[in-house]
Amino acid sequence: MDTSQNTALLRALTELPGPLPARGVIHIAIRHTDRFTVVGNDLAQHPGLSTTAVGFAVRIQSLPQGTEVGIKVLAARFPEGEKLIAAALRELEAHGYLQRARTRLPNGRIVTRTVFCNQPTALLRPRAAAAPPQLPPVARPITTPAPAPEPTVKPEASPEPDPQPEPQSQPTPDPVATPDPPAPRAAPPQAAAPPQDRAPAAPPFVRLVPPPTAPKPPRPPLPRPRELTPELERVSTALLSDLRHHAPQFTLSEEHVRELVPGVAAWLERDAHPDTIRHTLTTNAPEPVNYPYQFVKHRLTVLLPPPLPGAHDLTPPPARRNPVTPFQTCDGCERAFRAPAPGHCRDCRNEVAYTQAAA
Repeated sequence: MDTSQNTALLRALTELPGPLPARGVIHIAIRHTDRFTVVGNDLAQHPGLSTTAVGFAVRIQSLPQGTEVGIKVLAARFPEGEKLIAAALRELEAHGYLQRARTRLPNGRIVTRTVFCNQPTALLRPRAAAAPPQLPPVARPITTPAPAPEPTVKPEASPEPDPQPEPQSQPTPDPVATPDPPAPRAAPPQAAAPPQDRAPAAPPFVRLVPPPTAPKPPRPPLPRPRELTPELERVSTALLSDLRHHAPQFTLSEEHVRELVPGVAAWLERDAHPDTIRHTLTTNAPEPVNYPYQFVKHRLTVLLPPPLPGAHDLTPPPARRNPVTPFQTCDGCERAFRAPAPGHCRDCRNEVAYTQAAA
């Protein structure tokens, strides 16, 4: 069965001027007169964009202003899935063709504003301020005042009503040379958004990371003991010299050992065991350790443990107890009642007071 051929395409192919290439693509370019979009080769032949990303870029570029281009809207319109569309939009964002930002409208509604640029590399080029075009001077005609018309006298017996007198032309003054008004500046290609859709002013830029040229804070000094005794110095020197037996990358020179002895002595003064110090200095070290002296000094300074608390610091505070009123025996009826001092109970005191009042 023969393959069907497009006769119109073959006829257009025969009308192409010049010799045709023996292989590869052959273009039949027909000029568009309406409903077309100009796509640059920097997008169509972009080496870092996938074919899906280039296709969606052309789709978005051909849409009118204000058209929704969200992931769900594009997935409902085109056969590609949401994951493929999201990956294509991320590619366009990474190469500067697309920018999405969430903005809050004056009515409180949050919308996604999508900005598409067909040539992002042109935005990085320095652009010179365009001077306003100078308009050529226009010759203005000079007019002279017209002579007043002579009045006409009509007979009184005329039955027709008198016509309205024609208004006399006012003499025009001589024109005064005035400078030409400045030419209006060209409007930007993108139409301004309506007032209700304008995004609020962006907050001022605040740098959270200091620049590389900013002065760095001074490093904390190596800790030192309150008193460097000969015993502390001997143990510290032995511990630093023995590090290379446990980790060969921690081979320290004699001068470096002498400088690091006060830091190890400060750990020993705070009752840190030598095995604990050795484990802290050599565990989870990077591979390789290019500067063992700086590494050991940093860990001795940053990981210094606090002093151990004393016995009085670990003793719990005495419990606060409420005072208890003791029991007393009434001198009259010998009943028990609570009172700070011996005496009579409340009933006996009331009875004595009633007897004295009756007498």
